[in-house]
Amino acid sequence: MRLIRGLHNLKPEHQGCVATIGNFDGIHRGHQRILASLKAEAARLSLPVTAIIFEPQPREYLNPSQAPGRLTSFAEKLYWFKKLGVDQLLCLYFDHKLQQLSADDFINQVLVNGLQVKHLVVGDDFRFGCDRSGDFNKLTEAGLRDGFVVKPTETVTTNDGRRISSTRIRKVIVAGDFQQAEQLLGHPFQICGKVVHGQKLGRQLGVPTANIRPNRTQLPCSGVFAVKVTVNHKLHYGVANLGIRPTVDGRKSSLEVHLFDFQGSLYGQRLVVEFLQKIRDEKAFSGLPELQAAIQQDINVARNLLIAQL
Repeated sequence: MRLIRGLHNLKPEHQGCVATIGNFDGIHRGHQRILASLKAEAARLSLPVTAIIFEPQPREYLNPSQAPGRLTSFAEKLYWFKKLGVDQLLCLYFDHKLQQLSADDFINQVLVNGLQVKHLVVGDDFRFGCDRSGDFNKLTEAGLRDGFVVKPTETVTTNDGRRISSTRIRKVIVAGDFQQAEQLLGHPFQICGKVVHGQKLGRQLGVPTANIRPNRTQLPCSGVFAVKVTVNHKLHYGVANLGIRPTVDGRKSSLEVHLFDFQGSLYGQRLVVEFLQKIRDEKAFSGLPELQAAIQQDINVARNLLIAQL
Protein backbone atom coordinates (compact mmCIF):
# COMPACT_ATOMS: atom_id res chain seq x y z
CA MET A 1 0.00 0.00 0.00
CA ARG A 2 1.27 3.45 -0.93
CA LEU A 3 0.92 6.19 1.70
CA ILE A 4 0.59 9.67 0.20
CA ARG A 5 0.99 12.42 2.77
CA GLY A 6 -0.67 15.55 1.40
CA LEU A 7 -1.67 16.80 -2.03
CA HIS A 8 1.85 18.06 -2.69
CA ASN A 9 3.08 14.48 -2.77
CA LEU A 10 0.64 13.33 -5.45
CA LYS A 11 2.41 12.11 -8.58
CA PRO A 12 1.16 11.03 -12.03
CA GLU A 13 1.38 7.36 -11.03
CA HIS A 14 -1.21 7.99 -8.30
CA GLN A 15 -3.82 9.27 -10.76
CA GLY A 16 -6.74 7.31 -12.13
CA CYS A 17 -8.47 5.38 -9.34
CA VAL A 18 -11.63 4.43 -7.52
CA ALA A 19 -11.87 6.23 -4.20
CA THR A 20 -13.74 6.82 -0.98
CA ILE A 21 -13.48 9.60 1.62
CA GLY A 22 -14.04 9.54 5.36
CA ASN A 23 -12.64 9.22 8.87
CA PHE A 24 -12.90 5.41 8.85
CA ASP A 25 -12.58 5.32 12.62
CA GLY A 26 -12.59 1.68 13.69
CA ILE A 27 -12.60 0.28 10.13
CA HIS A 28 -15.83 -1.46 11.16
CA ARG A 29 -18.08 -3.80 9.17
CA GLY A 30 -19.71 -0.88 7.36
CA HIS A 31 -16.31 0.43 6.28
CA GLN A 32 -15.28 -3.07 5.27
CA ARG A 33 -18.35 -3.36 3.00
CA ILE A 34 -17.41 -0.06 1.32
CA LEU A 35 -13.85 -1.21 0.70
CA ALA A 36 -15.01 -4.59 -0.61
CA SER A 37 -17.34 -2.93 -3.14
CA LEU A 38 -14.56 -0.54 -4.13
CA LYS A 39 -12.21 -3.46 -4.73
CA ALA A 40 -14.80 -5.09 -6.99
CA GLU A 41 -15.25 -1.88 -8.98
CA ALA A 42 -11.50 -1.35 -9.12
CA ALA A 43 -11.04 -4.85 -10.53
CA ARG A 44 -13.69 -4.17 -13.19
CA LEU A 45 -11.99 -0.92 -14.23
CA SER A 46 -8.42 -2.17 -13.67
CA LEU A 47 -7.73 0.76 -11.35
CA PRO A 48 -6.26 1.04 -7.83
CA VAL A 49 -8.38 1.49 -4.69
CA THR A 50 -7.73 4.80 -2.94
CA ALA A 51 -8.92 5.83 0.53
CA ILE A 52 -8.83 9.53 1.47
CA ILE A 53 -8.64 10.34 5.19
CA PHE A 54 -7.87 13.39 7.35
CA GLU A 55 -5.29 13.74 10.13
CA PRO A 56 -6.12 14.98 12.62
CA GLN A 57 -9.77 14.16 12.18
CA PRO A 58 -11.70 17.44 11.62
CA ARG A 59 -13.41 17.47 15.04
CA GLU A 60 -10.05 16.82 16.74
CA TYR A 61 -8.67 19.97 15.09
CA LEU A 62 -11.75 22.17 15.54
CA ASN A 63 -12.62 21.20 19.12
CA PRO A 64 -10.13 18.69 20.55
CA SER A 65 -11.62 18.60 24.05
CA GLN A 66 -15.01 17.60 22.64
CA ALA A 67 -13.77 15.24 19.93
CA PRO A 68 -15.06 11.65 20.11
CA GLY A 69 -12.71 9.02 21.49
CA ARG A 70 -10.71 7.34 18.76
CA LEU A 71 -11.33 3.68 18.02
CA THR A 72 -8.21 3.46 15.82
CA SER A 73 -5.03 5.51 15.76
CA PHE A 74 -3.45 6.54 12.47
CA ALA A 75 -0.97 3.65 12.63
CA GLU A 76 -3.80 1.19 13.30
CA LYS A 77 -5.72 2.52 10.31
CA LEU A 78 -2.68 1.92 8.12
CA TYR A 79 -2.65 -1.72 9.26
CA TRP A 80 -6.34 -2.28 8.50
CA PHE A 81 -6.33 -0.47 5.16
CA LYS A 82 -3.40 -2.58 4.00
CA LYS A 83 -5.01 -5.77 5.29
CA LEU A 84 -8.28 -4.96 3.49
CA GLY A 85 -6.60 -4.40 0.13
CA VAL A 86 -6.40 -0.61 -0.22
CA ASP A 87 -3.74 0.26 -2.80
CA GLN A 88 -3.31 3.95 -1.96
CA LEU A 89 -4.00 5.99 1.15
CA LEU A 90 -4.12 9.75 0.68
CA CYS A 91 -3.77 11.41 4.08
CA LEU A 92 -4.72 15.09 4.06
CA TYR A 93 -3.39 17.14 6.96
CA PHE A 94 -6.42 18.93 8.40
CA ASP A 95 -5.48 22.47 9.38
CA HIS A 96 -6.79 26.00 8.86
CA LYS A 97 -5.77 25.98 5.20
CA LEU A 98 -7.71 22.80 4.44
CA GLN A 99 -10.61 23.96 6.59
CA GLN A 100 -10.93 27.12 4.46
CA LEU A 101 -10.74 25.26 1.14
CA SER A 102 -14.01 25.72 -0.75
CA ALA A 103 -16.04 22.71 -1.84
CA ASP A 104 -15.28 23.46 -5.52
CA ASP A 105 -11.56 23.75 -4.81
CA PHE A 106 -11.62 20.50 -2.86
CA ILE A 107 -13.22 18.72 -5.81
CA ASN A 108 -10.80 20.22 -8.31
CA GLN A 109 -7.60 19.91 -6.28
CA VAL A 110 -8.21 16.51 -4.68
CA LEU A 111 -10.56 14.53 -6.88
CA VAL A 112 -10.15 15.90 -10.40
CA ASN A 113 -6.64 17.29 -10.82
CA GLY A 114 -5.04 15.45 -7.92
CA LEU A 115 -6.27 11.87 -8.17
CA GLN A 116 -8.26 11.90 -11.42
CA VAL A 117 -10.92 9.80 -9.71
CA LYS A 118 -13.09 7.67 -12.00
CA HIS A 119 -15.45 6.21 -9.38
CA LEU A 120 -16.20 7.70 -5.95
CA VAL A 121 -18.15 6.20 -3.04
CA VAL A 122 -19.22 8.44 -0.12
CA GLY A 123 -22.05 8.58 2.38
CA ASP A 124 -25.13 10.45 1.21
CA ASP A 125 -24.74 12.66 4.31
CA PHE A 126 -21.07 13.46 3.56
CA ARG A 127 -20.22 17.17 3.91
CA PHE A 128 -16.97 18.85 2.89
CA GLY A 129 -15.38 22.17 2.05
CA CYS A 130 -15.42 25.47 3.91
CA ASP A 131 -18.47 25.77 6.17
CA ARG A 132 -19.42 22.22 5.07
CA SER A 133 -20.92 23.71 1.92
CA GLY A 134 -20.26 20.64 -0.23
CA ASP A 135 -22.60 17.64 -0.18
CA PHE A 136 -23.48 14.48 -2.09
CA ASN A 137 -25.48 16.39 -4.72
CA LYS A 138 -22.56 18.72 -5.42
CA LEU A 139 -20.25 15.73 -5.89
CA THR A 140 -22.78 14.12 -8.25
CA GLU A 141 -22.97 17.32 -10.34
CA ALA A 142 -19.18 17.51 -10.42
CA GLY A 143 -18.99 13.89 -11.51
CA LEU A 144 -21.32 14.51 -14.44
CA ARG A 145 -19.22 17.52 -15.43
CA ASP A 146 -15.75 16.06 -14.88
CA GLY A 147 -16.30 12.44 -15.82
CA PHE A 148 -16.46 10.41 -12.63
CA VAL A 149 -19.25 8.30 -11.15
CA VAL A 150 -20.50 9.03 -7.60
CA LYS A 151 -22.25 6.31 -5.60
CA PRO A 152 -23.63 6.39 -2.03
CA THR A 153 -22.27 4.00 0.56
CA GLU A 154 -24.34 0.95 1.41
CA THR A 155 -25.81 1.01 4.92
CA VAL A 156 -24.84 -2.06 6.94
CA THR A 157 -27.13 -3.01 9.82
CA THR A 158 -27.30 -5.62 12.54
CA ASN A 159 -30.15 -8.13 12.86
CA ASP A 160 -32.23 -5.59 14.78
CA GLY A 161 -32.09 -3.18 11.83
CA ARG A 162 -29.81 -0.68 13.54
CA ARG A 163 -27.02 0.91 11.51
CA ILE A 164 -23.41 0.02 12.29
CA SER A 165 -21.47 3.21 12.96
CA SER A 166 -18.39 4.41 14.81
CA THR A 167 -20.65 6.34 17.21
CA ARG A 168 -22.60 3.22 18.10
CA ILE A 169 -19.39 1.25 18.65
CA ARG A 170 -18.00 3.94 20.96
CA LYS A 171 -21.12 3.67 23.10
CA VAL A 172 -20.86 -0.10 23.56
CA ILE A 173 -17.14 0.19 24.35
CA VAL A 174 -17.80 2.83 27.02
CA ALA A 175 -20.42 0.42 28.40
CA GLY A 176 -17.76 -2.30 28.51
CA ASP A 177 -19.56 -4.58 26.06
CA PHE A 178 -16.52 -5.77 24.09
CA GLN A 179 -18.35 -8.80 22.71
CA GLN A 180 -20.88 -6.56 20.96
CA ALA A 181 -18.07 -4.21 19.90
CA GLU A 182 -16.35 -7.12 18.16
CA GLN A 183 -19.59 -8.03 16.37
CA LEU A 184 -19.94 -4.46 15.08
CA LEU A 185 -16.27 -3.97 14.24
CA GLY A 186 -15.78 -7.35 12.62
CA HIS A 187 -12.64 -7.71 14.70
CA PRO A 188 -11.78 -7.34 18.41
CA PHE A 189 -11.39 -3.87 19.87
CA GLN A 190 -7.68 -3.43 20.43
CA ILE A 191 -4.95 -0.84 20.91
CA CYS A 192 -1.53 -1.41 19.38
CA GLY A 193 1.81 0.23 20.00
CA LYS A 194 5.43 -0.08 20.96
CA VAL A 195 6.47 -0.38 24.58
CA VAL A 196 8.21 2.77 25.82
CA HIS A 197 9.98 3.66 29.06
CA GLY A 198 7.72 5.01 31.79
CA GLN A 199 8.14 5.92 35.44
CA LYS A 200 8.77 2.24 36.29
CA LEU A 201 6.32 2.66 39.19
CA GLY A 202 4.77 -0.74 38.53
CA ARG A 203 8.12 -2.41 39.07
CA GLN A 204 8.49 -0.58 42.40
CA LEU A 205 5.07 -1.89 43.41
CA GLY A 206 6.02 -5.43 42.44
CA VAL A 207 3.81 -5.42 39.34
CA PRO A 208 5.91 -4.54 36.25
CA THR A 209 3.94 -3.00 33.40
CA ALA A 210 4.52 -2.36 29.71
CA ASN A 211 3.74 1.24 28.84
CA ILE A 212 2.16 2.11 25.48
CA ARG A 213 1.19 5.52 24.15
CA PRO A 214 -2.41 5.29 22.89
CA ASN A 215 -1.72 8.01 20.25
CA ARG A 216 -5.22 9.42 20.43
CA THR A 217 -6.51 12.94 21.09
CA GLN A 218 -9.30 11.40 23.15
CA LEU A 219 -9.48 7.88 24.55
CA PRO A 220 -12.46 5.70 23.55
CA CYS A 221 -12.83 4.44 27.13
CA SER A 222 -10.96 4.32 30.43
CA GLY A 223 -10.59 1.99 33.36
CA VAL A 224 -9.03 -1.33 34.29
CA PHE A 225 -9.55 -4.29 31.97
CA ALA A 226 -8.79 -7.98 31.53
CA VAL A 227 -6.85 -8.21 28.27
CA LYS A 228 -5.30 -10.60 25.76
CA VAL A 229 -1.94 -9.44 24.41
CA THR A 230 -0.04 -10.56 21.31
CA VAL A 231 3.75 -10.20 21.46
CA ASN A 232 5.86 -11.65 18.64
CA HIS A 233 2.91 -13.79 17.48
CA LYS A 234 2.55 -15.28 20.99
CA LEU A 235 -0.55 -14.85 23.15
CA HIS A 236 -0.42 -13.69 26.75
CA TYR A 237 -3.11 -12.63 29.21
CA GLY A 238 -3.05 -9.82 31.71
CA VAL A 239 -4.62 -6.74 33.19
CA ALA A 240 -4.43 -3.23 31.75
CA ASN A 241 -5.11 0.32 32.87
CA LEU A 242 -6.21 2.77 30.19
CA GLY A 243 -6.54 6.38 31.26
CA ILE A 244 -4.66 9.20 32.95
CA ARG A 245 -3.47 7.45 36.15
CA PRO A 246 -5.08 9.94 38.58
CA THR A 247 -3.12 8.70 41.62
CA VAL A 248 0.36 9.33 40.16
CA ASP A 249 -0.06 11.58 37.14
CA GLY A 250 -3.54 12.67 36.16
CA ARG A 251 -2.58 14.43 32.92
CA LYS A 252 -1.19 12.25 30.12
CA SER A 253 -3.20 9.34 28.78
CA SER A 254 -1.45 5.99 28.81
CA LEU A 255 -2.02 2.27 28.45
CA GLU A 256 -0.22 0.16 31.06
CA VAL A 257 -0.31 -3.61 30.71
CA HIS A 258 0.78 -6.25 33.22
CA LEU A 259 1.27 -9.68 31.63
CA PHE A 260 0.65 -12.65 33.86
CA ASP A 261 3.66 -14.89 34.50
CA PHE A 262 5.84 -13.10 31.92
CA GLN A 263 9.61 -12.94 32.20
CA GLY A 264 11.82 -10.72 30.05
CA SER A 265 12.01 -7.24 28.58
CA LEU A 266 9.30 -5.76 26.37
CA TYR A 267 10.93 -2.40 25.57
CA GLY A 268 10.64 -1.62 21.87
CA GLN A 269 8.29 -4.54 21.24
CA ARG A 270 4.97 -3.99 19.45
CA LEU A 271 2.03 -5.15 21.53
CA VAL A 272 -1.50 -5.79 20.32
CA VAL A 273 -3.76 -5.37 23.34
CA GLU A 274 -7.24 -6.85 22.94
CA PHE A 275 -9.82 -5.75 25.51
CA LEU A 276 -11.86 -8.64 26.93
CA GLN A 277 -13.77 -7.35 29.94
CA LYS A 278 -13.91 -4.25 32.12
CA ILE A 279 -13.03 -4.72 35.78
CA ARG A 280 -13.62 -1.25 37.18
CA ASP A 281 -13.46 2.48 36.49
CA GLU A 282 -10.21 4.35 36.91
CA LYS A 283 -10.03 6.13 40.27
CA ALA A 284 -7.65 8.13 42.44
CA PHE A 285 -6.29 6.43 45.56
CA SER A 286 -5.02 8.05 48.75
CA GLY A 287 -1.45 6.85 48.16
CA LEU A 288 0.79 4.11 46.80
CA PRO A 289 -0.10 1.45 49.43
CA GLU A 290 -3.80 1.72 48.59
CA LEU A 291 -2.94 1.71 44.86
CA GLN A 292 -0.78 -1.40 45.30
CA ALA A 293 -3.60 -3.23 47.07
CA ALA A 294 -6.06 -2.24 44.34
CA ILE A 295 -3.71 -3.46 41.60
CA GLN A 296 -3.37 -6.84 43.29
CA GLN A 297 -7.15 -7.06 43.59
CA ASP A 298 -7.47 -6.18 39.88
CA ILE A 299 -5.03 -8.97 39.00
CA ASN A 300 -7.02 -11.49 41.04
CA VAL A 301 -10.29 -10.43 39.42
CA ALA A 302 -8.77 -10.54 35.92
CA ARG A 303 -7.33 -14.00 36.49
CA ASN A 304 -10.70 -15.32 37.68
CA LEU A 305 -12.50 -13.74 34.73
CA LEU A 306 -10.06 -15.24 32.28
CA ILE A 307 -10.23 -18.67 33.89
CA ALA A 308 -14.01 -18.56 33.55
CA GLN A 309 -13.77 -17.62 29.86
CA LEU A 310 -11.05 -20.06 28.80
